[in-house]
Amino acid sequence: MGEQHRVTEACDLLDERGHLVEPGYATAPLWRYDRAAIRASRLRIKEWDYYAVLAPDAGHGLTVTVADLGFLGLVAVCWLDLERNTFAQADRMRVMPLGQMGLSSHSGDGRVEVDHGGLRLALETRGETRTITVDAPDFEGPGGQRGLRGSVDLHHAAADDAMVIATSWAENRRAFYYNHKVNAMPATGSFELGGETHEFDPANSFGTLDWGRGNWTYRNRWYWGSASGLVQGRRFGFNIGYGFSDRSVASENMLFVDGRAHKLGEVIFDFDPDDVMRPWRFTSDDGRFEAEMAPRLDRNGKTDLGLLRSIQHQVFGDFTGEVVLDDGEILRLDGLLGFAEDVLNWW
Repeated sequence: MGEQHRVTEACDLLDERGHLVEPGYATAPLWRYDRAAIRASRLRIKEWDYYAVLAPDAGHGLTVTVADLGFLGLVAVCWLDLERNTFAQADRMRVMPLGQMGLSSHSGDGRVEVDHGGLRLALETRGETRTITVDAPDFEGPGGQRGLRGSVDLHHAAADDAMVIATSWAENRRAFYYNHKVNAMPATGSFELGGETHEFDPANSFGTLDWGRGNWTYRNRWYWGSASGLVQGRRFGFNIGYGFSDRSVASENMLFVDGRAHKLGEVIFDFDPDDVMRPWRFTSDDGRFEAEMAPRLDRNGKTDLGLLRSIQHQVFGDFTGEVVLDDGEILRLDGLLGFAEDVLNWW
C-alpha cells in the first residue's frame, strides 16, 4: 500500500459536511467524536463496545458486546471453554434503540450499564482500569452449567499505545469508520459459572478492547485478527484487519510490544471461507507479519431479519510465525492464542 498518514494532533472527527477532518491512523484516540455531527439517518449510525478476555493457561475466556446499530440494539455475553474448545452465548436484542443504549462519545472514563431480559452487564472505565461486570443467572454454559456472575479488571497504562483509525468510504465520504482498539491489557478477576470459580490471573490473562463508532454503508465484509499474550517474556499483542472503507490513507495493522506500537503495512488473510476450521495464513506486504493460525473453535452466528442480515465467524486459535519490529528485531510466535474473523453484514 502507499504511504500511510499518521495523525498526531487532536482534532474534530467530522466537519460541517459530515466528512472526516483528517483521515488516517494514530496511536491514541485523538479524534473528537460527536454523534450530532453525523450527516446521516440515525438508522445508519453504528456504535459498539466489545471486549475479549482470554486466559489460555487456565483454559477459559469471555467476550462481551454492547452495540447500537440504529434499528437494532445488541447485548451479548459469551463464555469460552478453551479446554474443550466450545462456547456458549447469551444475546438480548432491542428494537430501534437509535442512540439510546448509553454508549459514550469517547473511549475513556465512563460507564455503560444494561439490564435486559435477565442479563445485566456493566462496562466501566476509570483512569487506567477498565472493568467488566456480568450478572446473568439464567446463562447456560457450554457444559450446561447455570448462571454466570463476576467481574474482571483490565489494566491499560495511560502511556501505552493503541490502534486508532479513521477512514471513510470512497463511494460515500459521509460514511466513516472510527475505531479504537487496545491490546495486551493484563486481566485480574474471577467469574462463577454454575458454582465453579474461574480466575483471570494478570500474569497470563489479557484483554482486548474494540471500540467503534461510525456511519456505515449497507453491505460490508471485514476481516479482523487480534492476539495478546507473552512472547519471549515480553507483553505482546497485534491488531490486523481490512475489507471495508477506503484504506489508502492507513491500515489498522500494528504490533504492540511492552506498550509501544510498531506500524505495519497491509496484511492479507488466506483461509477457506467454506471451512474456517482449516489453518489460516497471514502475509504482509512489508514482510513483517508472517503467521499461521491453527483453529480451536468457531464462534459463529447467523442472523436473518430481512433487511438486516449477518454471517459471522470469529475463529479462536493458536498463532505461530514471525513478526518484525520497527528496529528489525524478530519475535517468534509459538502458539499465541488469539482470533481471526470473517464477518459479512447487511446492516
